[in-house]
Amino acid sequence: MRLHDKIALITGASAGIGRACALRFAAEGARLVLNARQPEPLQALADQIRAAGGEAVVHAADVAGPDTAQVLVDLAKRAFGGLDIAINNAGMLGPGVPAAEFPVDAWRQVMATNLDAAFHAARAQLPALLARGGGSLVFVGTIVGHTVGLPGMAAYASSKAGLIGLSQVIAAEYGARGVRCNVLLPGGTDTEMGRQAAPDEDALDFVRSLHALKRLAGPEEIANAALFLASDEGSFVTGSAMRVDGGVSINRT
Repeated sequence: MRLHDKIALITGASAGIGRACALRFAAEGARLVLNARQPEPLQALADQIRAAGGEAVVHAADVAGPDTAQVLVDLAKRAFGGLDIAINNAGMLGPGVPAAEFPVDAWRQVMATNLDAAFHAARAQLPALLARGGGSLVFVGTIVGHTVGLPGMAAYASSKAGLIGLSQVIAAEYGARGVRCNVLLPGGTDTEMGRQAAPDEDALDFVRSLHALKRLAGPEEIANAALFLASDEGSFVTGSAMRVDGGVSINRT
């Protein structure tokens, strides 16, 4: 198993890409610290993992909360003895309105959830990774704001693009000490959040058509890419913005 005895922290784990990562990592032997805002689906996921012979503990909280990042790292230390992998996946879209009409309070909420929380997570996670001799830090971003600009997503695109700069600096600062840091850039993915952006079948058909593969990703496909970055298979990959986008960034057909 590729993550045997590794300790992994996953935020936004109750649904979508985060849930798929949790199940995939558990199947590869990781011991998991899981976070999401809603306690019921989070606990159900942990129960499912334990029923299959895995190990998981949970902490339900908003990643934008001032203490959440450190609480999760402390839980990893208390439950399993440390931290080897962090998948910072939690995020939000915000209202789909043009930039000039975007409410300032909504802008700040999106930034707090998608970018500020990632910074606070890194500040808490890096010392724990260093204490174990290094590890893998992954931010889940998006192609929106990197290779694609979509209307109504000013805050989302800006916050997720900021993850790339943060990751590159962390990679440069901590690479010599054994920490790898990367950003995963999914294309259109069949998740609850994805369906917020494309709420009906016509919208989904349009999003599918933007991709070279003419379909959306399953969350499991994005989790497979996260596994590569988290595992020793990605041992020479750091500071990368890794597109897993079905060709949406290059497609013109």
